[in-house]
Amino acid sequence: MSDISPPIFSYVRNPAEIYKQSFATVAREADMATLPQAMRPVATRLVHACGMVDILDDLAFSAGAAEAGHSALQAGKPIFCDVEMVGAGIIVARLPAKNDVICTLNDPRVVPHAAEIDNTRSAAAVDFWDERLEGAVVAIGNAPTALFRLLERIGEGGPKPALIVGIPVGFVGAVESKQALGENCSDIDFMTVHGRRGGSAMASAVVNALAAGLS
Repeated sequence: MSDISPPIFSYVRNPAEIYKQSFATVAREADMATLPQAMRPVATRLVHACGMVDILDDLAFSAGAAEAGHSALQAGKPIFCDVEMVGAGIIVARLPAKNDVICTLNDPRVVPHAAEIDNTRSAAAVDFWDERLEGAVVAIGNAPTALFRLLERIGEGGPKPALIVGIPVGFVGAVESKQALGENCSDIDFMTVHGRRGGSAMASAVVNALAAGLS
C-alpha cells in the first residue's frame, strides 16, 4: 500500500465566489465601451462561455438585435436550435415564459429528407421549423449548413424569426455562412461571431443572456 499522500490543490471551491470572480475578470479585461448597452450582457456571456476576450473583435450584430431577442422570449416565442447541445446549454429555469426549446435534428423524418435534398441532417432539420418559426429565436452553434439552409428558406419566402443567433464553429462553411447571414438579413435581426470560432456553448450563452435581461 502506497504511503504517498495525494496532492492537495489550492483553488476556489465556492460556486458563488467562482461566479463572482469570473464575471469580475470579464468586466476588467473586456473592452465593451463601443457596444450598445443592450449588447453588453450578451458580450459578457460570450466571453465567459469561451474564455477569450478577443472574441469581441469578431462580434457582429444588427441594430436592435438584443432587444428583438429579449422581446421574443418575453412574448413566449420558441427557441430553435441546430443541435441538442445548444438546447442543453440553455438555462430553462431562467426563460421568462417557459419558452419551448426545439431541436428537430432527431426527428425521424430528417434522415430521408436529407437524402432527398442532398444535404446534411442539420440542414434538413431546418425544413421542419416552419410551423412556429415566425417571430421565434434561432440559435445555431454547430452546423454552417443549418444556417445556410435557414437563409435559403427565408429567401424563398419562408417564415422569419425575430432573431438569428448564427455562431456555427468549424473549418468548412462557418466563415461563409456567417458572412451570408450579415449580407442577407436586412430585415431580420441577427448576431454572429465572424471567423471560424463559435460553438454550442456560445450560442446558448447568447440565449441565456437575452433571457436574463438587457441591463
